[in-house]
Amino acid sequence: MGTSSKKNIIIFASGSGSNAQRLLEHFEHHPHIQIVALFSNNPDAYALQRAQNFGVPTAVFDRPSLKAGEVQKQVEAYNPDLIVLAGFLWLLPAAFVQAFPHKIINIHPALLPKFGGKGMHGQHVHQAVLEANEFETGITIHYVNEHYDEGAPIFQERCPVEPHDTAETIAARVLTLEHQHLPRVVEELLTSDQKKPGTSAA
Repeated sequence: MGTSSKKNIIIFASGSGSNAQRLLEHFEHHPHIQIVALFSNNPDAYALQRAQNFGVPTAVFDRPSLKAGEVQKQVEAYNPDLIVLAGFLWLLPAAFVQAFPHKIINIHPALLPKFGGKGMHGQHVHQAVLEANEFETGITIHYVNEHYDEGAPIFQERCPVEPHDTAETIAARVLTLEHQHLPRVVEELLTSDQKKPGTSAA
């Protein structure tokens, strides 16, 4: 590998893509890391427009192409060093997860293992936190495995649940944490891997 080769990130997003926006901004002029594509299962996702605004290629796919392995082939063509699920709501097939070991991460708007699993996304999570009378919540960035929200955690950050909070006010507080920490954690994952056992130390 030449010294000029950059680490490649692919983003998967299903919705508006505010976390994708933060990643696009953070890595736009990064000397060692670049975002090479954004994939979405939703043709109307605003995340697609955000990527196009940065000149990043986009791809839209459906369940059959995901299950058939076509999406995996498309992703492999980009040679990703990290795949970031940023508001991506589908469960990835086991074959897809196994094709990219320790290269897929997700950001979840709660302190896993609490408030995770199928259907636990967006306002559903914050409403559940409220109804459980939790006094704190936060974010979890974790590796992705074949089950919703069960992969090994990488990073957590906490924030309080205030007495007069609603699901909306909790959501805003948690989103601030996501925007603050996701780009940094992604950058650390991609710059610290030279130090892992079995790879040549710089």
